[in-house]
Amino acid sequence: MAGRRPVEEVFAAGRTALRLLVVPQRRNALEQLVLHATRLRIPIVEVEGGSLTAIAGFDGHQGVALVVEPRQFATLADILARAEERGEPPFVLVLDSLEDPQNVGTLLRSAEAAGVHGIVFPTRRQAPLSPAAVKASAGAVEHLLLAPVDDLAGALADLHAKGLRVAGSEADAPMTARQSDLRGPLAIVIGSEGQGLGPSVRKRCDLFMRIPMRGSIGSLNAAVAGSILLFEAVAQRDPAGRPDPRPAATEAGETEEATEQPVTKRARSTKMATTPKKPRTKSAPAPAAGAAAPEVPDDAPDADLLPGGPPPPDEPGPDEPPTR
Repeated sequence: MAGRRPVEEVFAAGRTALRLLVVPQRRNALEQLVLHATRLRIPIVEVEGGSLTAIAGFDGHQGVALVVEPRQFATLADILARAEERGEPPFVLVLDSLEDPQNVGTLLRSAEAAGVHGIVFPTRRQAPLSPAAVKASAGAVEHLLLAPVDDLAGALADLHAKGLRVAGSEADAPMTARQSDLRGPLAIVIGSEGQGLGPSVRKRCDLFMRIPMRGSIGSLNAAVAGSILLFEAVAQRDPAGRPDPRPAATEAGETEEATEQPVTKRARSTKMATTPKKPRTKSAPAPAAGAAAPEVPDDAPDADLLPGGPPPPDEPGPDEPPTR
């Protein structure tokens, strides 16, 4: 597990860690992660950058890696149980023999952001869940149920038997994703970068959909196409765009670089973001007893609302005329 963000998400998920590997020249920049590991009594080992690259298998480790216990994988039953716990119709992403770890990681990140209940993928002819794929997922793998299966077509048949419709992505499908009904129990299948959907998987699909293309390029990257289809399904399943009731993995408006905060300070950071700190001013003399309180203008902003947030229920929205 390499990279600042994946390491943070491991700590946030409470997964058991064995050692924290740090490049000495980057230790000051990684101070918060080092302090957090120290509080958890995780041994800290300094390694050279080249050695860490060899251990991680790629050079985008940002000077830090975490040695963790083997990942616990899920089953189809676990994924369906998570959907039931959330009171939502099952929403599953199926990967059909993707070859690029970067595509796998990007799709896992999009799937977690879209509220997918689990990921199903084959145990053979599939890009491994390598440190590079985990880094591309920005640590989303720590919050997803991952279910490897020996027989992908058989797994799709099992999902269909549980009431899920299986939707495959095909460039020449008769309907676009917008024209397709993606509500209710659903499994979206993304084919491999070169071959698309395999013949046995295609036979298990209940419907096919495509993304309309208008430019000279006739196809999209598998991760990009899959992400578009996932969020088209989200838009249909929740037209009102209600916020996720679960705690967000990152604070609103933060970039990936700015989010590299220690896990232990997230709750405090969220509180500070929602309650802005008032600047220090000279304390005004207390009003005399019986004096009238100062008037507050009607159009004064509510201190409990973030800029750009929705108006209070008793106030008109920006497009509604004020009531008299």
